[in-house]
Amino acid sequence: MNAGDKTRDSARFGILPRLLGYNVRRAHVKFFQNFSEIVSGQDVTPGQFGVLAIIDANPGLNQSELGQAMGVDRSTVVAVIDRLEGRGLVVRDPSPKDRRSYALRLSDVGESLLSDLIPMVEKYDREAANKLSDEEVETLVDLLRRMVGDA
Repeated sequence: MNAGDKTRDSARFGILPRLLGYNVRRAHVKFFQNFSEIVSGQDVTPGQFGVLAIIDANPGLNQSELGQAMGVDRSTVVAVIDRLEGRGLVVRDPSPKDRRSYALRLSDVGESLLSDLIPMVEKYDREAANKLSDEEVETLVDLLRRMVGDA
């Protein structure tokens, strides 16, 4: 039996510790378990933070473009935008390119919230990877981006 096949609790995981997907998922869970604590009192999920960041970087993009950027379907995007718009964080303006769609932008409140969240999330991101050097973090991010086709 490999050392990776057991945990301190003596649970056996078989092949899982040797699989990339399993380890990526465990890292994902670790990073987002405490997200709500890190952004304390802001009532923002990791997905909503991502949406706010993408809209901020691409004002005027439509819901379909947002879905493509996030890798999710349009119905998921609509539900998230509905929630964020309801909280006054995102504004749907008529699109100047296509009157059937909306150009998304952050409201002043959304911009302010994102500005408050970014330093908290960046600090947590660094702390969560504290067992890795800066170069290792850069390499890991590069490898993961290449895996999903972003590099």
